[in-house]
Amino acid sequence: MEFAQLLEQIENVRHEVELDFATVSDAASLERFRLKHLVRKGSVQFLIEQLRSVPKAEKPAAGKAVNELRSWVESAFRDFQQQFTRSQHVTLVDVTLPPRPPGAGRVHPVTQTLDRIVDIFGSLGFVVAQGPDVEDDAHNFGKLNFPADHPARDMQDTFFINHAERDDLLLRTHTSSVQVRVMESTSPPIRCIMPGRVYRNEEVSARSLAEFHMVEGLYIDRGVSVADLKGTITAFARRFYNADSKFRFRTSFFPFTEPSAEVDMTCFICKGAGCRVCKHSGWLEICGCGMVHPNVLSACGIDPEEYSGFAFGLGVERVTMMLNGIDDARLLYENDLRVLKQF
Repeated sequence: MEFAQLLEQIENVRHEVELDFATVSDAASLERFRLKHLVRKGSVQFLIEQLRSVPKAEKPAAGKAVNELRSWVESAFRDFQQQFTRSQHVTLVDVTLPPRPPGAGRVHPVTQTLDRIVDIFGSLGFVVAQGPDVEDDAHNFGKLNFPADHPARDMQDTFFINHAERDDLLLRTHTSSVQVRVMESTSPPIRCIMPGRVYRNEEVSARSLAEFHMVEGLYIDRGVSVADLKGTITAFARRFYNADSKFRFRTSFFPFTEPSAEVDMTCFICKGAGCRVCKHSGWLEICGCGMVHPNVLSACGIDPEEYSGFAFGLGVERVTMMLNGIDDARLLYENDLRVLKQF
């Protein structure tokens, strides 16, 4: 094919495209235009295939002419496409209608659980104590009878803070550090709970978070015994969970209490028969507790020969999950309204 013949065909296609563009009025007619000119067997592709028969010396000029036509057709097509796309998303608003009232928010399920725990312990005579999230090693570990080589001091469990002047700062790993501050600043009797965020250098998974909430409690006075500890924990659990539940205290170990125990209760969902929430054991672990270690009392300036006390702690997210049958802790913080609207 001669170059002049190809130019004549290009002009013919251009004229035909202009006529067809004049008929485009909606998305359907635009689609018909595309099928005629821009598909594999369309008019533009036909011209591209004709380049094979153009003499070699004339191919650069011929290719340029065909590419200019193709670019013009594709650009015009995109303009029409955007125009019809915008028109499909136009929303007509009746300005005479009354405004929609704002949707009422909900209290986060973790906050609901935390408030309920605080209310129950408040009725038992416990006051709320607060402390800093950024702690030093002494209040977070040292005065709580943690040995210098305890694994919790390693980077795997604790977020340590780089500071120009100090090397003992960290994000608290438990609210027991608030217990230390209370014992340092307050003379017995002491009866308080310490709710707050804690931080641990753990991999986020369905069962663990790097940032979560705890509620810990402390009672120190003359003559405090294990019977007081068991009575307090049982009274709280029966009001919070189920008045008919049974409880068991399993021996455990914590550096800051001696003796120490884990507290289990019969599963309030299956009533002890075994289910997915209690891992088919019939029991749910609700908290850790124990009698305050004499070394902790001494480190905080309280005479262990005169006073004794107990401490306990529970994770708020874990309790929230148990109460609502949630099997993935991450659901609580993904801000998925399909989850949060259920509470």
